[in-house]
Amino acid sequence: MNKSKRFEGCVIGGAIGDAWGSGFENKSKQEDDTFYLFGSSDIKTTTWGITDDTQLTLATIEAMTLNKALKPEPIANQFLKYYRHRKLKGIGSSTLKAIQELDFGGHWSQTGRRGEFAAGNGAAMRIAPLAFRSKITNSEIRDICIMTHNNDEAYIGALSVIIALREILYKNWNGKTNLIDKVIGQIPDTRVRDRLIKIKNIESLEEIGEIGNDGYVVNSVPLAIAAANRIKDLGIEEMFSKLIEIGGDTDTNCSIAGQIAGTFIGIDEIPEHLLNKLKQLNDFDWIQNTINNFRKTENWT
Repeated sequence: MNKSKRFEGCVIGGAIGDAWGSGFENKSKQEDDTFYLFGSSDIKTTTWGITDDTQLTLATIEAMTLNKALKPEPIANQFLKYYRHRKLKGIGSSTLKAIQELDFGGHWSQTGRRGEFAAGNGAAMRIAPLAFRSKITNSEIRDICIMTHNNDEAYIGALSVIIALREILYKNWNGKTNLIDKVIGQIPDTRVRDRLIKIKNIESLEEIGEIGNDGYVVNSVPLAIAAANRIKDLGIEEMFSKLIEIGGDTDTNCSIAGQIAGTFIGIDEIPEHLLNKLKQLNDFDWIQNTINNFRKTENWT
């Protein structure tokens, strides 16, 4: 499979996960014995809509399209552009703080939130496109993270996503071995790594979700990677369904898992009915045009 199809699968898979999961974020799961007068609700009927998970990913791709030498400044400028146009939906507190400070003239290196409350998944959710640039360094990845989340765990969570994607792009992972093990071997001793070690041999996604499923990067990224690790067994639709049932930060968990799984299966294996549902959104042309423009810049056939 060529890189172009994997890239489109990554972006579309992430967008579907975001759009589907956005209606269930932090909603409590109903007990099995709940009585519904007119029948039980179906999780698949909730209205879809993309959020900042996809929007900031698209902004990152747009900056990459315009700049071969990828630096934080053009990405920050794209974030600021969409913030000023009130185009960002569901933006997290750390990212909002950073963009507001950028709007006041702050430098990207000083805008990111620090400390424990900066250990969110906001950097990890938008980082996937960087994996498609082979020459980008870990230092450059870190700089792009810290403009919103100046925290080592947030950076390692984002780096873990890129490593998972690179394992697919470099054909080191075929879906039959444990992707989590491959990530563990390439990241430093952190809470993210500890969590990956803890869950690597747990087969039940529900059990992993019970350990943690919220926007804390130590919970979110390992859960998303674990879900993508099951792509050959579950298929992408069932993977999303399980993550939604688990609850928590469903849009971001589904988006990150969708980016990784979508890269693995490629655009041609995305279920047609899910793609058609995404196409019904007003933002779909933005998504598709961003993908097409980047492919032209990279000279992908």
